[in-house]
Order: sequence, then C-alpha cells, then structure tokens
Amino acid sequence: MNQLFETLFSQYSAYAKVDIALELTAVFFSIVSVLYAKKNNVLVYPSGIFASIIFVYLLVKWELFGDFIINIFYVIMSIYGWYLWTRKSNGKDLLHISRTNNKEKIITSIIFTVACSSICIIYTAFDKFDNWTAYVDTLTTAIFFCGMWLMAKRKIENWIFWIVGDVITIPLYFYKGLTISSFLYLIYAFIAIAGYFAWLKTTEDNKSHNLEVV
Repeated sequence: MNQLFETLFSQYSAYAKVDIALELTAVFFSIVSVLYAKKNNVLVYPSGIFASIIFVYLLVKWELFGDFIINIFYVIMSIYGWYLWTRKSNGKDLLHISRTNNKEKIITSIIFTVACSSICIIYTAFDKFDNWTAYVDTLTTAIFFCGMWLMAKRKIENWIFWIVGDVITIPLYFYKGLTISSFLYLIYAFIAIAGYFAWLKTTEDNKSHNLEVV
C-alpha cells in the first residue's frame, strides 16, 4: 500500500504546500462546477471560473502551456455562458437544452480546427513539441474548447466532448505527475456520462411536453 501511495503521489514531495492546497481547492470547485452543469444550474460558471483561475496560476508555474490556455478559454467562455444562461424573458430562460443544428456543427468544427492550429503555433514558438504529450495536449485542448462552447450554448453534445477529453486526460495527467488532477478527470468522466443522460432526459421530457401542448 505504501509503495502504491508513493508511486501515485511521490512527485508532490517537491511541490510547495501552498501549491498542493491550491490544487486541492481547484479540484473541489471543479467538481462542484461539473455537478452544477449536470443539474443544468447556472452556478456551474462562478464555481468553474474560481477553479480555472487557480489552475491558470498553477499551470503557468508548472509550464503546462496547453492546459494553461484551456483554462484561460474556460474563464472567457464561462463569462459568455453565464451571460447566456441568465438571459430571461418574462421570467423564463431564453436558452434551453437542445441538440446542435447544422450551423452549430460547422462552428464546432471551425473551433476545433482553429484551436489545434493555434496551439501548434504556440507550441512551435516556445519549442514545446519535444514530447508526445504536447501532441496530446493539442488534441485535448481543441476537444475541450468545443465542449466549453457547446455547454455555453446549452447543447447536449457538449457532454460527448467532455467525456472523450476526460478519458484522454486521465492517463496524460498521471504521466505528467499531476495525480490529484488525474483523479479529478476520472471523476469528471463519470459525471459527464451522468450529465449526458440527465440532459438527454430533459430534452425528451421537453419534447413530450410540447407534443402534449400541441
């Protein structure tokens, strides 16, 4: 047991206690944020912003630029999503859970392509393509960019991007030595699966309600 614990967490012996505390705090609020997302609650955004700001500080310190850029984007898209989710008309939300249309699928593809290209340019400029993890970082960054944009639009497909990105990130973060964050993405993956089915049920209930009204 001690050997397993040392294998999983030995890298933290070199970290400052304040950084470990900050990572644990960010992990807590990240989980809270995803749980709020599953419940389709706007509090997903303030809790997520707080966690992302902490991660931005840590990731810059640890020189994980791809992950740093992801969290900067999270903050920006969280502010955008917060605005969209709180828009109301006659006391009712203007934005409801729905599926992506063809136009939104095209926009998602553009976001993925632009994200990949931008990360490649940044990594090349900083000479960071010196390890296979940089290429995986590029892929996961683009995936999470798409997921964040689709969540801001309250599109059910956002969960598919989160699930795929989480599954890739779990072993990636473990390899990087970020064991706590690796476990975080494992939790993310399970919540994302539950979130997908919760949102799917909501869309089906809405369809049934609309048919009854008609």
